[in-house]
Amino acid sequence: MIIYTIHALVSVFAVMNPLGNLPIFMGLVDGQSLSEQRKTARKAIGIAFLILMIFLVLGQVIFSLFGITVDAFRVAGGILIFGIAYNLLHAKPSHVHAPNSAESEDSADKDDISVTPLATPLIAGPGTIATVMALAAGPNIIENSVAVFIGFSIVLIGTFIIFYYAGSISKHLGQTELNVISRLMGLLLAVIAVQMAVEGLTGLFPGLVH
Repeated sequence: MIIYTIHALVSVFAVMNPLGNLPIFMGLVDGQSLSEQRKTARKAIGIAFLILMIFLVLGQVIFSLFGITVDAFRVAGGILIFGIAYNLLHAKPSHVHAPNSAESEDSADKDDISVTPLATPLIAGPGTIATVMALAAGPNIIENSVAVFIGFSIVLIGTFIIFYYAGSISKHLGQTELNVISRLMGLLLAVIAVQMAVEGLTGLFPGLVH
């Protein structure tokens, strides 16, 4: 279980990529005071935690409701995550994580960015949700779910710390350093995505692997 917890932690950290999302966070909270920035970060992390918990707990219910097999979800999740990895390898923001124009305008109108686009899709976006659900599924669902819960909780705590001290971190990490980190996360994420897709394909078509 310890090994699977580490696997879940690394997978969620790679797909969430809090350091790579730091410039986006800084841009979204631009104009806020330091206390407001930290309050926004705290609220966003709390909401992201609730989102991931909902999909972690209701994952099997969603699969059953829509007649989705775990293996099919792993293939789809692997493809989605590989798309995120591709963008990270090219040091480009992922369209899955980056807020679109409608979300940005909506957050500007509401004057509260903690729910959208921060909590979702930036922190708990489709890629992160797919990773959590795919990792929790399987025959050992209880043990897997506990491992995934511990994994994404640690990542969320780390993300909160990064956003909490965003100003100080930004002074020490330039765009070049952040691009290097994004590319490393992209490489790791690509491997995870391929492995996830292969596991799904193996389950769907057992004859592929002898």
